[in-house]
Amino acid sequence: MGWLWAIIVGFVLGLIAKAILPGKQHSPLWLTTIFGIIGGVVGNSIARAIGIAETKGIDWGRHGLQIAAAVVIVFLGDMLYMALRGNKQRA
Repeated sequence: MGWLWAIIVGFVLGLIAKAILPGKQHSPLWLTTIFGIIGGVVGNSIARAIGIAETKGIDWGRHGLQIAAAVVIVFLGDMLYMALRGNKQRA
């Protein structure tokens, strides 16, 4: 069940990150989901490192870090995807 939740949360984080970023992102939905999963893991790691991973009630700080990490990873991942995709189309 943990993997299913990771995929669902990654999908949602990826879509939120795409909505926050200006312009059009060209990465496919499956790749956006992977970027979202990575963003969630990175955000949780940062939250754990600064001591806000487990709090009473809703973990707004942890969720904010997850979204911020997902935005950065979707941005960088889409740039890398377009660079690799552009090189393949030229060949």
